[in-house]
Amino acid sequence: MRRRTRWASPAPLMRLAVGLAVLASTLPVAAAVAAEPGAPPAARDPAVVARWMRVAAETIETEVDGTPPDRMFWEAYAATAVYNAVTGIEGRYAPYRWRAHAPRGASSAAAAASAAHRLLRHYFPGSAAKLDAAYSATLEQIPDGRAETEGVAFGRRAADHFAKLRERDGRNAPVSFDKPPAPGVWRPAPPAFAPFSNAWLGRMRPLLLHSPAQFRPGPPPALASERYARDLNEVKAYGARESTVRTPEQTDTARFFTELDVPGALGDHAARRRLDIADTARLYAAVHAAQADAIVAAWDAKLHYGTWRPVTAIHLADTDGNPATEADPGWEPLLPTPAHPDYLSGHAATAGALTGVLTGLLGHDRIDLTIRSVRGGSTRHYEHAGQYDRDVVDARVFAGIHTRSADTAANRVGHRVADRALERYFRPVRHR
Repeated sequence: MRRRTRWASPAPLMRLAVGLAVLASTLPVAAAVAAEPGAPPAARDPAVVARWMRVAAETIETEVDGTPPDRMFWEAYAATAVYNAVTGIEGRYAPYRWRAHAPRGASSAAAAASAAHRLLRHYFPGSAAKLDAAYSATLEQIPDGRAETEGVAFGRRAADHFAKLRERDGRNAPVSFDKPPAPGVWRPAPPAFAPFSNAWLGRMRPLLLHSPAQFRPGPPPALASERYARDLNEVKAYGARESTVRTPEQTDTARFFTELDVPGALGDHAARRRLDIADTARLYAAVHAAQADAIVAAWDAKLHYGTWRPVTAIHLADTDGNPATEADPGWEPLLPTPAHPDYLSGHAATAGALTGVLTGLLGHDRIDLTIRSVRGGSTRHYEHAGQYDRDVVDARVFAGIHTRSADTAANRVGHRVADRALERYFRPVRHR
């Protein structure tokens, strides 16, 4: 569902602040729920949202046996339930498909924690003990009394309402890919030759779109076209395991964008901008919901167009009818090829959703985003949205697993999903 002013160096104090924020985002659940010095009033502390999205990410990582696209929906579910709990009290933004409001004076921090705890416990009962411990630690930081009690009750209502909305949403439904093998058509790729994974994502009921196909782009380049040959020859040269043209920096970019800590990046982003609890909840919900629907849109295109991956296309280039391509049966990509079609790229789609939401909320393209690679452990700072989008598009080519056309089209789709997220949902309303 990741460019160059690129390694812009912040001032020393900013570097220290960013480093501390990133470090905090990696702490275990028990440490993450501790209050920070100088925090806002506990009953409305925006850090509670970030802490519980970290709890959600850790729970999902433990419970969901799948790839990042599988896990993105669960993060979106947690973030949206928390958003409804907070906005139903703070009143500054329109709740997601809900009209309920809490009593005035209820604690929005207690509501956020309660909503996340109840929703995660509902979907992942096996993690109940850890979730209960984290929840108790959060409530210890919030003063006892009516505000806390009412916030807790409202958060539970928000979680129950959201879970009801998402019943029969198509998760794990039996969806098959039935196109017979032919030049240009996807088939299981080496070395695992695994079947199409998570095809259900392309038929899942979206959170923001009216259908998975709403932003389906036009078809990929035709096999006989000049653009197809250019795409394939580029990934063949730059994405080969033993490429002689890919630079060390390009290799690092390919490896960096395998799995990213988006919740941690959003928490750092919110903390450094001193966002209040309503704006923090809105940031998480808009980004995660847009990324989830970007995955749905990408998988819809994968099912519809079903184009073969670069490794297959290069091995069988003598069957594509294009005189500008040449077969290399021994070619291998830098990174393993995922088990689903090339067009569209899920990573590039979710990148567009992320940068699209950030630029939409900020009103400009200076996203000032620090993000960590989960597998590599390194961090990068992106000053501008275009730098991030460019690196993600390049990364999938340098990895040898996507053509540039599949990446650029996906990134545009992600931006369109982000635009819809902010045009139709998560919008400002008058104060209650």
